[in-house]
Amino acid sequence: MRRLIGVCVAGAVLMLPAFVQQAQAQAPQKTTFEGDVALLNHAVRPDKTADYEQVLGKLKEALTKSTAPEAKQQLAGWKVVKMTKPLPDGNIHYVHVINPVKDADYNLLQVMYTVFTDPTEQKTIYDLYRGALAGNLGLQSGALTLDMAK
Repeated sequence: MRRLIGVCVAGAVLMLPAFVQQAQAQAPQKTTFEGDVALLNHAVRPDKTADYEQVLGKLKEALTKSTAPEAKQQLAGWKVVKMTKPLPDGNIHYVHVINPVKDADYNLLQVMYTVFTDPTEQKTIYDLYRGALAGNLGLQSGALTLDMAK
């Protein structure tokens, strides 16, 4: 009996790192920005702009309702611009202009999922977002060199 327990314990010790790695791999990545300004560029399908803007409304609602201490700062420093001219492929270009809050999470879905915890609502948000998004055009962040207003 002792030998069986010993084998089970040894097996558990050997398998533990694999389970930990798997759990870490499944944990959502936190998206943070460095610098004073971040520009997140999304291409949205032209027939899905209303869906994308609905997701943006849910994002605003999530930041408004969030109990995270940085949420109000994120809300105050996050603007989204819909470009007037379509991209060459016909998609619509949205630019998120963000004054980053240090160490705050800017993973759009995770920000919303912390407030909207119902799995059905999360799936609806995800489906709207993925259905509208034609692509992530990039992310730039950096230090403010000059504020012309000052």
